[in-house]
Amino acid sequence: MSPTNLPAGLDHGHVTFLGAGPGDPGLLTLRAVEALSSADVLVAEHDVLDVIRTHARQGVSVVTTNPDPSSDPYSGTGTPQLTVVDGASTTASLPPVRDAAHLVMEAARGGRRVVRAVSGDPGLDTYATEEMLACVAAGVPFEVVPGVAAAVGVPAYAGVPLRDAQGADVRFVDARTASDRCWTEVGASDGTVVVSTTLDSVAAAAAELVAAGRKPDTPLTVTVAGTTTRQRTWTATLGTIAQTLKQAKVLPSPEGGRPVIAVVGERSAAAQRDQLSWFESKPLFGWKVLVPRTKEQAASLSDQLRSYGAVPHEVPTIAVEPPRTPQQMERAVKGLVTGRYEWIAFTSVNAVKAVREKFEEYGLDARAFAGIKVAAVGEQTAKALVAFGVKPDLVPSGEQSAAGLLEDWPPYDPVFDPIDRVFLPRADIATETLVAGLIELGWEVDDVTAYRTVRASPPPADTREAIKGGGFDAVLFTSSSTVRNLVGIAGKPHNVTVIACIGPATAKTAEEHGLRVDVMAPEPSAAKLAEALAEFGLRRRASALEAGDPVTRPSERRPGARRRRTTT
Repeated sequence: MSPTNLPAGLDHGHVTFLGAGPGDPGLLTLRAVEALSSADVLVAEHDVLDVIRTHARQGVSVVTTNPDPSSDPYSGTGTPQLTVVDGASTTASLPPVRDAAHLVMEAARGGRRVVRAVSGDPGLDTYATEEMLACVAAGVPFEVVPGVAAAVGVPAYAGVPLRDAQGADVRFVDARTASDRCWTEVGASDGTVVVSTTLDSVAAAAAELVAAGRKPDTPLTVTVAGTTTRQRTWTATLGTIAQTLKQAKVLPSPEGGRPVIAVVGERSAAAQRDQLSWFESKPLFGWKVLVPRTKEQAASLSDQLRSYGAVPHEVPTIAVEPPRTPQQMERAVKGLVTGRYEWIAFTSVNAVKAVREKFEEYGLDARAFAGIKVAAVGEQTAKALVAFGVKPDLVPSGEQSAAGLLEDWPPYDPVFDPIDRVFLPRADIATETLVAGLIELGWEVDDVTAYRTVRASPPPADTREAIKGGGFDAVLFTSSSTVRNLVGIAGKPHNVTVIACIGPATAKTAEEHGLRVDVMAPEPSAAKLAEALAEFGLRRRASALEAGDPVTRPSERRPGARRRRTTT
C-alpha cells in the first residue's frame, strides 16, 4: 500500500506535503495527481491552486493562504479565504486568521485528507518544514511528495544547462536570505550559481556577486514566469543586467516583486541559449488563440495548440437545445431497440450526446447497440462513442467529413444486409450531403433532428474587448457558422489578429465579413488547421530573426500592411 493510500486517522486526518513544481501543470508527478484525486481539503497559495485544481475531485474544499495576488508570494501566510473548485465543493470549518500550519491542522481534523501544496519542491520551501514539525507535534501523520524545484525546472525551460561534461559545481542561492558569507563563497567559486530572487532585486544580486569576486563580464540569464507560456528570458552579464532590463522596459515596474531565476556562469552564454531554448522558440509561444467552440468540442484542438506553446481560449458560438418536437427522436430510438436499423451514423459529438441522453431517459445503455453497425464522422465523434461504451465500425480513413464518410460507406447489398435502413441523428441545420449520398448507395435513411443549434450568449465583456481590441493573436474558424456567430455575439476580430480558416468555404465567409484570411488548412480538419497556424508562426519567427528584429506576437505589433493569405 503506498503512503497516498494509507487510511486517514479518525481524529487526526492525514496531510500530504506536495510539490506543485514551478508553474507548468504538466510537471506534476503521477504521485501528486494521485494524492490530489483523493484529497478532502487543498491548502495552497493562490497561484499554486491554478496548477493543481484540475486534478482535485468534486466536492473538495480549498483554502488559499494568500488570496491577494499582490501579497508576498513567499510569505506562506495571510488571511485565509475559502474558494471552491466546482459547484459541488464544500468548505472546511477554519478559523478566520491563522498561519498556514494552523490551517493545515484545522483542515485535517475529523479524519480529513489534506494536501498542502507548495510551489516547487517542499524540501526547498521556506515554511514547509515548520508545518511538518507542527504535524508531528499534533500527532497528524503526513507524507511528502517531491516536486520539480524552480531552481532546476526554470533553467531547463529557458535552455540553460547547469552542468556540462566538465562537471563544474552548481550553487543555489536564495537572495532573500543569503548571508555575507554565502555571497563570498559563491563569488570565489567559478561554478554555476542559480539565484532565486525578484525582478527588481536582480541587479542587487549581481552587484553582490561582483563585489564578492565574480567578473562583471560573467554571463547570466534572468527568467520570469518560468515554465509557463508567460515565460520570458533576458541574457546579459553581471555588469549589464540592470541596463538590459531598463532598455527592455521591464523595470521600473509595479510587477518588480515577481519571482525570477537568474543563472550565472559560462553555461548561460547567449550563443548556447540560442541553440537550446526549446520552450520559448515553440512556433506559437505565448500566442493567445481564440477557439470558437465549447471546451468539450475543442479539447483535442486546444491540447494541440498548447503543444505549440499557445494559450487557447475557448468561446462557444453555438448552444445546443433539444428538438422542438421530440416524437421523431423517440420513435427512432425505439426503432434501434426493435431492430429497425442496420446502421446508425453519428456526424458530431452533439449527436452522440443527444442519443445518449435519450437512452438514459429510457433506462438504456450501450448494450442497445448490439447487432447495429455504428459509423462516426471523425476521431472526436469516435472518442465520444467509446466513452459511451460503443466502438464504431466505420470511421473515415481520409477526410473527416460527410464526404469522407461516404467514400468508405459500403453500398446496400440485399444478400448481406438484412435491413436497408440507416438512422441519422443530427442537427436541424445539417446539410443534405450525407443523406443524398446514402440514398445513392441504395440505403433508406431516417433523417432525424436530434438537437437544434442556436447562437450562444455573448462572451464576457473582457473577452469581447480582447476580440475587438486586438488582445488575441489568432482565431481559428472551423466552419462558416463559427464566423457568423462569433461576429454576431462578440464583434469582428481586430486587424492585427491572425485569421485561420479550415477551408475555402469558411475563408469566403470570413472575407464576406471583412476579415483578412492569413492561414488556410490544406485539408478540412481541425488538426491540420492548428498545424497550418503553427507553420505560419514558425515562418513569422524565422523572418523576424533573419531581419534582426525581436520576435513578437501579433497582438504586440501595430496594425501594418495587409498580409497575404497563407495556404500550407
